[in-house]
Amino acid sequence: MSDGDKTALAHDRTDLAEDRTVLANERTFSAWMRTGFAAVAVGLGFQALFSQMAPAWIPKAIATAFMVSAIYVFLSAERRACDILHRLKSHEVETVRSRNLRWLSWFLVAAILALIAALWLLKIEGQADG
Repeated sequence: MSDGDKTALAHDRTDLAEDRTVLANERTFSAWMRTGFAAVAVGLGFQALFSQMAPAWIPKAIATAFMVSAIYVFLSAERRACDILHRLKSHEVETVRSRNLRWLSWFLVAAILALIAALWLLKIEGQADG
């Protein structure tokens, strides 16, 4: 095998490794999204279980803290994934666009902010005043 063939094989292996890294980045982004959704679920669950607690602002504040942590997770995941996508070049695989990751992350942030507003502004029947 000539040196040129070895160099070509090495480039092919490097390209495939870069493709695997791009795909791993997408899986990692997905895992962080799931973690953020879990934080939202814990916050909503806490609010649902302890909504009768007095004063009423305590379960709302704890739920809000979980939801704010989800916002942090979503934005951190988006920044990290986009940074990696800009550094790497896919060769054989079609990767998600950074713009789509940003749209998804910011949509989720807006949805969580609306959820936090609803949590604090809507009066739930039978809820303790606080």
